[in-house]
Amino acid sequence: QVQLVESGGGLVHAGGSLRLSCAASGRDLTNYVMGWVRQAPGKERELVAAVGRIGKNNYYAQSVKGRFTIFRSNADTTDLQMNDLKPEDTAVYYCAARLYGIVVTPGGYDYWGQGTQVTVSS
Repeated sequence: QVQLVESGGGLVHAGGSLRLSCAASGRDLTNYVMGWVRQAPGKERELVAAVGRIGKNNYYAQSVKGRFTIFRSNADTTDLQMNDLKPEDTAVYYCAARLYGIVVTPGGYDYWGQGTQVTVSS
């Protein structure tokens, strides 16, 4: 089993920044894709960023390109740096993992953290 624990959410004004962190454990995650999925009230889950093996293959949703950066410093830790935050970025952010290739559909991820709330005020 893979355990994922997120941290770093909070309340920020529009234009501000937050950094989310995901700590993974339970097995060797070298070949796992790590992603960040968000869900706003009344909306479907959306993959905002994902990263494959260290240094290889990133994905960003169009809505966050140029503002969010995903970092994977080792197999077990994945951060999401969020800059120039907008009220529409308000959501619960989940760390998610799957074995091998990046997929855009959140349902394609097998392991999930408990989520961390990000609230951006206007």
